[in-house]
Amino acid sequence: MNPEFFIAKRIVTKNKANFSRPIVRIAVISIALGVAVMIVAVAIVTGFQKEIRNKVIGFGGHIIISNYDENVSMESSPISMNQPFYPSLRHEEGIEHIQVYATKAGIIKTDEQIQGVVLKGIGSDYDWSFFKDKIIKGKSFTVSDTGKTNDILISEYVASQLKLDTGQSLLMYFINQEQTAPGIRKFRISGIYNTGLEEFDKIYVLGDIHHIQRLNNWDSTLVGGFEVMITDFKDLDKITESVYNRIDYNLNCTNVKQQYPQIFDWLDFQDVNVTIIIVMMVIVAAINMISALLILIIEKTTLIGILKALGMKNWSIRKIFLYNASYLVIRGLLWGNIFALVLCNVQMFFGVIKLDPASYYVNQVPVNLDIWYIMLINLGTIAVCILVLIIPTYVVTRISPVRAIRFN
Repeated sequence: MNPEFFIAKRIVTKNKANFSRPIVRIAVISIALGVAVMIVAVAIVTGFQKEIRNKVIGFGGHIIISNYDENVSMESSPISMNQPFYPSLRHEEGIEHIQVYATKAGIIKTDEQIQGVVLKGIGSDYDWSFFKDKIIKGKSFTVSDTGKTNDILISEYVASQLKLDTGQSLLMYFINQEQTAPGIRKFRISGIYNTGLEEFDKIYVLGDIHHIQRLNNWDSTLVGGFEVMITDFKDLDKITESVYNRIDYNLNCTNVKQQYPQIFDWLDFQDVNVTIIIVMMVIVAAINMISALLILIIEKTTLIGILKALGMKNWSIRKIFLYNASYLVIRGLLWGNIFALVLCNVQMFFGVIKLDPASYYVNQVPVNLDIWYIMLINLGTIAVCILVLIIPTYVVTRISPVRAIRFN
């Protein structure tokens, strides 16, 4: 057996009643709390980023293919649906789905209120997976290539502002530059949704794309653009470039980060907060472990003197205390991981901590438990603590065997 490990094990298991015990406990508790705070902070921030990102993407896809012009209004410029990449693009590696869309600004008018909105026209290829758990009343509708439906989906915000409910009908007014009189369409509310992203919920109404084609005097082959969904957000920039190279010169390709830079810059800024928390927790844990290790060394001064008198080298004695400190670090990590995982799972399944959706875009604190982040936090904490603890073990080399034994 490794003699250094054997002695370190005896120190841990046999010496329970000593003055260093409270200090060691404080060091273990500090590591446990530090690791728990790091895991919870990373889980909350990554969960928050993932939740907001998915909501923004749900309204418009990861990548938008549109007409190459300087149109910055909510009105879509028409492009032909007969493109060489549609719908074959969905079979490309990293691409999950592609669908057509068109948008047109309008006004919903009731007897008492009016509300400006944007009608987003969707086709038969629309993926409803994003709205499955966002529809709080009613249901989604079906779009057919052969017919036209008057059903629409409105947000809870619009419904409350205009005092509307599912099953009711409403009138929506549209302005065309070529026409003097506004276009009027009568719709029936099929469902009401709530995503928590108020700036999107305030304006978007989902309806059949055929209405926009008729309002704009487009034929059935013209659409406003294409929305592309990808399988992994990390590949967004690479796939955006790949899609851009696939489309014609008169089309443009932008991704969700380019469309909403303010939101994604804000989400990226959250990483700075996590970095600060991690650095502070590691420093606190390292300082506590250094203090505990120095006290252990002072307490075992006589043992160090005896081991030196028996011929054990300084580095071997230092390894004894490094083994001892490693045990304390791992013990703190174990308790810290258990505590953090319990807290995160309670929040995930029960949603104990609530948030104001108007300010945070979510109604409860989101949690994302990623095994790779947890492993990196644990391995990083172990590595930093062990490297830092090599320095205080240098005290062992300054201890004289004669003085240590005489001190006893």
